[in-house]
Amino acid sequence: MDREQLAQFLRMRREALQPEDVGLSRGPRRRTPGLRREEVAQAATMSTDYLNRLEQGRGPQPSTQMLAALARALHLDLAERDHLYRLAGHPAPDRALVDGHVSPGMLRILDRLHDTPAQVVSELGETLLQTGPAKALLGDLSGREGLARSTVYRWFTEPASRDVYAAADHDERERTFVAELRAAYTRQGATSRAGELVRALLSTSPAFAARWADHEVTEKHPATKRFVHSEVGELTLDCQTLLDTETGQRLLVFTAKPGTADAEKLALISVIGLQSFATTAG
Repeated sequence: MDREQLAQFLRMRREALQPEDVGLSRGPRRRTPGLRREEVAQAATMSTDYLNRLEQGRGPQPSTQMLAALARALHLDLAERDHLYRLAGHPAPDRALVDGHVSPGMLRILDRLHDTPAQVVSELGETLLQTGPAKALLGDLSGREGLARSTVYRWFTEPASRDVYAAADHDERERTFVAELRAAYTRQGATSRAGELVRALLSTSPAFAARWADHEVTEKHPATKRFVHSEVGELTLDCQTLLDTETGQRLLVFTAKPGTADAEKLALISVIGLQSFATTAG
């Protein structure tokens, strides 16, 4: 671990990132170049004191989980992320594997959707990042680990995870999730993460095995989806998808038609999400 170089790199990347880059207001009293330490620490869910020690070259070796959070908070691209890992004494993550790194461009878009249900998901349906309103709508999914990070895995191993969708749509949702997994499996191969996911589900879920045997290959999600929320009940939302062709990650944005009861329900959910996020951040 090169503490001096790591400290310099963290300081320079923090000072190069502007408040507007992460959806923050500059404010009249800001004199610090770039972001403040507390702003980066909050985005990385670490203490300001810990980040301060790293920037002063006197902190402990960060874990790979902490480095991933720092890379996200500082909006590092893949080359910068790999450099960060090496400075901290860890090998850079294998780019051939699906991981949780989200591109700076996708992060900039998500930062500007803080009052809207939106989330970034991987090719395997792993939720990588969510806005507060998305957590309020769908539950906080970004902290899941292992195979349980994937929506299709939870669908067949945790039946309660289906409750967020209207019961009448469960068959359609199930078929779509399995078809998406088959498409990823075909692209990535049997030895990939997709292959691991398929083998695990085939060994544990007869329902998945039956669906898998159907060989459905459609990847087309319905643009309109019905959700069930514990506080506002059922609501119908439009889902817009932005695909990052380099990583295969998708940004999902959920909206409702203006002037409808669904729009009122979504606004209430968004308020719940923002209040929850503010409480957690505080």
